[in-house]
Amino acid sequence: MSTTNQFDKTKEENASEKKQIELTSVRNVIEQESVSKKVPVISRRTKEAEPDLSEDEAKERRRKRSASAEIEMTETQAQTRKQQKKQQKLEKRQNKMPRLRIFPIWLRIVVVVVLAVVALLVGLMIGYGGLGDGNPRDALKWETWQHIIDIVVKEE
Repeated sequence: MSTTNQFDKTKEENASEKKQIELTSVRNVIEQESVSKKVPVISRRTKEAEPDLSEDEAKERRRKRSASAEIEMTETQAQTRKQQKKQQKLEKRQNKMPRLRIFPIWLRIVVVVVLAVVALLVGLMIGYGGLGDGNPRDALKWETWQHIIDIVVKEE
């Protein structure tokens, strides 16, 4: 059995466990509410309140209704839209394959630095040869720069 099949099986088992946990938590909440409150039972057909029933009868009716409601509800209907979006994002992150970069980041940095140096040299050549009156290749010679530094510093 391949690892992907095992992964899919464990994923399905986790999803079914989550669903069972949600259903039991919904049942517990409904039972707690029914115990803590004594609410007149409203008929679905007539929409009128029935006379107060004993607590046991009211609990029994609520259990029957909640059980039938749980069966009718699907997992997506039980959740709010916000919870659905969170769950989808989590599933997307878990299923996402790691990104394989063809052009690694370190190589990108090297290329940018090299291009910056080339742009600087081309700019020097255009400025010295094109705008000035010199030969563009002279801009790359050390003697030219030594002469410029001597002019700027001017040691007397």
